[in-house]
Amino acid sequence: MKLSIIIPCFNEEKYIEEVIDSINSQKIEDKEIIVVNDASTDGTKEKLTKLKNDKKIDTLIHHEVNLGKGGAVRSALKKTLGDMIIIQDADLEYNPKDFFKLIKPIVDGKADVVYGSRFLGSNEDAHRVLYFWHRVANGILTTVANILIDMNLTDMETGYKAFKKSAIDNITIEENRFGFEPEITIKLAKKKLRFFEVGISYNGRTYEEGKKIGLKDGFRAVYCLFKYKFF
Repeated sequence: MKLSIIIPCFNEEKYIEEVIDSINSQKIEDKEIIVVNDASTDGTKEKLTKLKNDKKIDTLIHHEVNLGKGGAVRSALKKTLGDMIIIQDADLEYNPKDFFKLIKPIVDGKADVVYGSRFLGSNEDAHRVLYFWHRVANGILTTVANILIDMNLTDMETGYKAFKKSAIDNITIEENRFGFEPEITIKLAKKKLRFFEVGISYNGRTYEEGKKIGLKDGFRAVYCLFKYKFF
């Protein structure tokens, strides 16, 4: 099965080459890497162009206007050729070594959707300790999602999500920013697909290091949960 790896990217000049090299070091024979430069204002565009010329990236998309994570994923999905899709952040908060954990339930025929949970890790899954209130907010959002879709997810807001292409093919992504996470969760759940979660490592960033999600994204997430559930 071919794996499509989607990387939304905005102002990640410092990390993007390391992310691409880490992905290419994984022993995945049949894969494609699709990067969306979401109107970066640093040197990201130039670095990505070089990576594409060096054949380290298969498809490179440039946005003229910054849309956000959801907008970048929407653009990338139009170009995917794989049977499975993984969304990889461009900052190494999520480690590509966990690809195999994410896709195994799909390859084994057990799952249509797999979420990498930061809260199901084993002893080998290291987690950087950071913001308490982010953890509280994530717990609230995940609980609300579980009530609405009657599931027992532990990490709805995770940035590591894998899908069978057939699971997401007929879904239209409407959210541009981080509202993508609750939107896609609700829309996939409505299709009565088989969800799995696997424990992953997590090396979260501080805002000084480039973290982008903020308070308004949390309020938007609550709105999106109810919007896409009931309307």
